Amino acid sequence: MNTGMRRIFLADDDDDDRQLFQEALAKISDFVNIITFDNGVSLIDQLLKTHEKLPDAIFLDLNMPLMNGEECLADIRNESIFAQVPIIIYSTSLDRAKVEYLYEKGANRYLQKPSSFAHLKSALEKCLGYLDNNTGKDGGILDFVIKY
Repeated sequence: MNTGMRRIFLADDDDDDRQLFQEALAKISDFVNIITFDNGVSLIDQLLKTHEKLPDAIFLDLNMPLMNGEECLADIRNESIFAQVPIIIYSTSLDRAKVEYLYEKGANRYLQKPSSFAHLKSALEKCLGYLDNNTGKDGGILDFVIKY
């Protein structure tokens, strides 16, 4: 189990969703430093600052302006320095074909945005558990989607 401070990046253009995400994480862990971005370009800019510590995980919304989550995923996975950074897609949609495509493109998990704060907390606890256990994608596509 990880006992140190985690550095989590969240890219989501919805202010309310970013706020809820931060509040839910704060309720389940005191050891998380979350850095938020309202678009993919800002996230990529931050990642490319070579003097910065890499995040322990990146949560990516799919539908963002300037650079969407799918484009961010591709850019991140094209850089070998980021190969070990877990990427969790965080989106309202849950299209099976899109989920399979994102799995093949290198996302580590897929979390559909829950409809309640309690479900969000539960889902984020599972995400932190995946990070603790460094499970990657060992369970295949069946374990790829996080259920709350």
